Amino acid sequence: MRVVLSEDHRAQFPDGELFDGTLVRPFECPERWDHVVAALDAAGLDDRTAPDLVDLDRVQRVHNPAYVEFLADFWEEWTASGRTGDAIASMFPLRGLRQDRIPTDLKGRLGYFALAAETAITAGTWRAASVSAAIAQTTQRLVAGGEPVAFGLCRPPGHHASTDQFGGYCFLNNAAIAADGFLADGAERVAVLDVDFHHGNGTQSIFWERSDVLFASLHGHPENAFPYFLGYADEVGTGPGEGFTHNYPMRPGTAFDEWCAALDNACGQIADHRPDALVVSLGVDAFENDPISFFSLTSDDFTKVGRRIGALEIPTAYVMEGGYAVAEIGTNTVNVLTGHNC
Repeated sequence: MRVVLSEDHRAQFPDGELFDGTLVRPFECPERWDHVVAALDAAGLDDRTAPDLVDLDRVQRVHNPAYVEFLADFWEEWTASGRTGDAIASMFPLRGLRQDRIPTDLKGRLGYFALAAETAITAGTWRAASVSAAIAQTTQRLVAGGEPVAFGLCRPPGHHASTDQFGGYCFLNNAAIAADGFLADGAERVAVLDVDFHHGNGTQSIFWERSDVLFASLHGHPENAFPYFLGYADEVGTGPGEGFTHNYPMRPGTAFDEWCAALDNACGQIADHRPDALVVSLGVDAFENDPISFFSLTSDDFTKVGRRIGALEIPTAYVMEGGYAVAEIGTNTVNVLTGHNC
């Protein structure tokens, strides 16, 4: 299995994250990547490649160009204004406020493009986010070029990023960029399977009105889990996309049997879609010891997850999302990948 990765991910690591009223060390930290690489080494998955340069034209097929420009330029403007700390949004265009105009003030623009306040922009954000997107693009091209399966070790993750919002540690939507890349390379139909504990709200919103990309997400119920305001079972798409979104929200304490039943249903929907390619948003935070999640999958369960996905026999691009039990993230990730090839 080809693995695409880059050390440039280390450029993204803010000073802190707002969590339960306290500024804490971010859960989305560089050592997550280190543990995955160590587990890949131990499993003999050493067919590694660096990403090609990011193709911003393709990024902008998924993301609003004004948003991409904001991400690329914001830190320079922030520091040029005399500010020295990480940029954390504190005001958002919420109910009753106008959303049709982008403020010129830096803090106003930051809030306009932000989904949530736990995610900071720092000096290395654009570098890391753009290289993470490049990893997804390279992974997609490998699969489009004939590789049956490839893994993009993306960091920062991407599935919470919508067309024009960042949050949930995500800036560019790597899974959506990969899915759209398959279509740009000639695929007629693509599926995105999101097994991260948190709902892939950004991916859902990007493909909400489209029938060429089926989106299926297994996640903590939005009444109980971030991002709270999307991910209900009755969200199925609209217009041409109606029936091409499938959500499987589950309650605290969900164990593997119930979770796997949802996976089987999602895989059935994917098989019926008959996609030319599959993108898997590979979060492993459904793990029983994850500090910001509430499912109870074990490390052995992730091997079964990989087997079930592999049984679809669809060319598959895995892109890394969440997983915050740092000591176990490598084992759980590699268990999915090795299970896929069983």
